[in-house]
Amino acid sequence: MPDIQRKTVPPEEAGKRLDAAVVVLFPGLTRSQAQRLIREGLVTVAGRAVKSSHRLREGDEIALSRPEPAPSALKPENIPLDVLYEDEHLIVVNKPAGMVVHPGAGVKAGTLVNALLGHCADLSGIGGVLRPGIVHRLDKGTSGLIVAAKTDEAHLGLARQIASREAVRKYVAVVWGVLRDDRGRIEAPIGRSVHHRKKMAVDSRRGRRAATRFEVLERFQFATLVSATLETGRTHQVRVHFSHLGHPVFGDPQYGGRTKAISRLGGSERKAASELLHLVERPALHATELSFAHPVTGAGLSFKAEPPSDIMNLLDALRKGDRFRE
Repeated sequence: MPDIQRKTVPPEEAGKRLDAAVVVLFPGLTRSQAQRLIREGLVTVAGRAVKSSHRLREGDEIALSRPEPAPSALKPENIPLDVLYEDEHLIVVNKPAGMVVHPGAGVKAGTLVNALLGHCADLSGIGGVLRPGIVHRLDKGTSGLIVAAKTDEAHLGLARQIASREAVRKYVAVVWGVLRDDRGRIEAPIGRSVHHRKKMAVDSRRGRRAATRFEVLERFQFATLVSATLETGRTHQVRVHFSHLGHPVFGDPQYGGRTKAISRLGGSERKAASELLHLVERPALHATELSFAHPVTGAGLSFKAEPPSDIMNLLDALRKGDRFRE
């Protein structure tokens, strides 16, 4: 039997589109998931099916039916995981660079989901057949901390904390150029690029609100080590925001962090930078801190993971170059 949840539209959601309000009132759903459920008639307003664009009134009752999760066709795989924490509700792992989080077009095996299915007895079904347990994501090239849910209760609680910014997610990144300000905040809406469907871009008209706080940790001759804290969680957010500032993430081929960045340097710096790019075959970006309240017990949980060897080797080389320059 499907799980039916009911919510009454509060004053602050009155006048909003149904799909936008569903995401707020039923945490754990993305906008696209909400729209799919609405299209399939699994979301009703005052007892009748309506379109995603339907405008709500205060006091309307929304009923959402969550269908039984379809059996996953994904195969559990015996892939080693760096597990920092695990209990019956959730698991926190340190994802290596190069691992895709969940299956998608052209990728059906070797993902974090495959590894989790091989490690855990079960995962939350809210993420769907291809994304069981996945509450938030890291890009394929990004290493670091990620939490997955084993139960629907944990999934909903974690999703709510991420949406309300109660969960803290911090990254370290090496970016091109020398940032002048010791700290700052980037607020620029992010949406799908109209020119390249696999890329995101700052888009003031169609983009969704996105904000990143940053702090400079160390400056080098032609690069900067920064700490970045997410206020929102848009796709490629850190990479897009620093590229928008003119300081793309070092080694990032999609957002100007490789050949495009080198072309802007002088002769001697260009040679040194080209050599350093051989140390990182991906964006020099690592999810280093993750803090949240346990979604079931309420206990505070906080985790840290140092950057892997490729980023550490890059930092050592940047420091060594600065010492020689002095």
